[in-house]
Amino acid sequence: MLISTTEHVLSAFVGMGVDNAIVELDNLELPILDGSALPIVEMVQQAGLRKQKRLRQYLRVLKPVEVREGVKFIGLYPAENFSVCYSINFPHPLIGEESICSIYRAATMRATSLPARTFGFLHEAEALRNMGLIRGASEENAIVLTRDGIRTGPLRFPDEFVRHKVLDLIGDLSLIGHQVLGRVQAVLAGHAMHTALVRRLLRDTSSWELATLEEPVAMTETVSV
Repeated sequence: MLISTTEHVLSAFVGMGVDNAIVELDNLELPILDGSALPIVEMVQQAGLRKQKRLRQYLRVLKPVEVREGVKFIGLYPAENFSVCYSINFPHPLIGEESICSIYRAATMRATSLPARTFGFLHEAEALRNMGLIRGASEENAIVLTRDGIRTGPLRFPDEFVRHKVLDLIGDLSLIGHQVLGRVQAVLAGHAMHTALVRRLLRDTSSWELATLEEPVAMTETVSV
């Protein structure tokens, strides 16, 4: 069975430090809720967490793994923490070029990326619906952009668009099955390239190892560029 749009739930689990969970569905797609991972975070907080005695295993990157597609690029490199540098470029007056670089762990994810909502362009909506896509999309669960402005404001962050790309990346990388110790560099990437990176990484078993950590991974504040 193929389940769609899992990235928001998975990113919420990573941000809450959840390694084991059972998710029950009555459909083939997870609900989009408000377009971010924040409602899932709040549900997990309400349910509560149970700490396990076993140390968490991380996937430590040992050598570079890269995926390129024209000007689009994503790479994963050795590092002692999990960090992301992500750049996007949309020809829209409210987006343009946006970049963000940060070392991430649970606390910083919850504050800086997980509340960021998905976004779409009003002039593309009809064509996408005719293709059978975005059927559940509305102004309540996405940032809707007109050709020169925003229909659903205000933004939660000045750079909410690139922050949502990081949210998607965190969820997509969790398909690896372990939290990652490595540095991600992404330029104009998206879900397809995120998952292509995961497949390439898992195929090349010489590019990583599993490791346990006695102490928490260090964190820093998010820096927007």
